[in-house]
Amino acid sequence: MFTGIVKELGEVVEVETSAHGARLSIRAPHIASRVQVGDSVAVNGVCLTVVHQQGSVLYFDAVLETLRRSNLGALGRGEHVNLEDALRAGEALGGHFVQGHVDTTGTVRQLLPQGNAVVMTVQVGEEWMRYVVPKGSVAVDGVSLTVVDAGREEFSVWLIPHTRAVTTLGRRQVGDRVNVEFDVLAKYVEKLLQARPGRGGVDMELLRRTGFLD
Repeated sequence: MFTGIVKELGEVVEVETSAHGARLSIRAPHIASRVQVGDSVAVNGVCLTVVHQQGSVLYFDAVLETLRRSNLGALGRGEHVNLEDALRAGEALGGHFVQGHVDTTGTVRQLLPQGNAVVMTVQVGEEWMRYVVPKGSVAVDGVSLTVVDAGREEFSVWLIPHTRAVTTLGRRQVGDRVNVEFDVLAKYVEKLLQARPGRGGVDMELLRRTGFLD
C-alpha cells in the first residue's frame, strides 16, 4: 500500500526487454537506502518488487500485462520516474490509499497555467469517469492529486509548484501518456451498489452490514 507521496525521482539506468516483459534498473539512492530485495516500490504508480539491488541501483521485473496497462514500457535510459516505497506502520498518510494497481493510462490534453500553478487535464475515456468526482482523489503517475473538475471523459487536477518540482508531472507535455489509478473506495462502493443475481435494486442489508449506511 502507498500514499501517492513521491519520495524520490529515480533515473532509469537501463530497460532490458524480452518476450516475457522487461527488467528495469533505476538509480535511486534515497529509496535504495530504505528497501531490500523483496520489498515493493511504486514506479510511476506501478507496484513492482525489488528483485536485485546493487548499491544505489534497484532492479525490477515488469510482466507484459504491466507494460500493456502502464507507461513503463515506453521508458528509456536517462528518463526519470516517480518512486515511493511502501507505507509502513506509524508513518503519516499524507495523500490517499494507493494500491499501485494502475487502472488505465490517460493522455495529457491540456496544461493551463493558473498563477504559479498549472491545471492539468487528463483524458481517460468515458467508461472510467464513474470513479471520478470533484474534490475526490486520483493518482496520476503515482502522485496523489485532488480532482478539480470531471467531464464526460476527462478530469483536471491542480499541480502546485512543489508537485511540479519534485515529480515527473512538472515535465509532462500535452500528448504524454500517464498512469492513472482511481480511488479504491469508489470501486468498492460501485461493487456494493450492484444488485445481487436474481434481486433487483441495491442490496440495502449488505450496505448496512458494511457500515456504508451508518
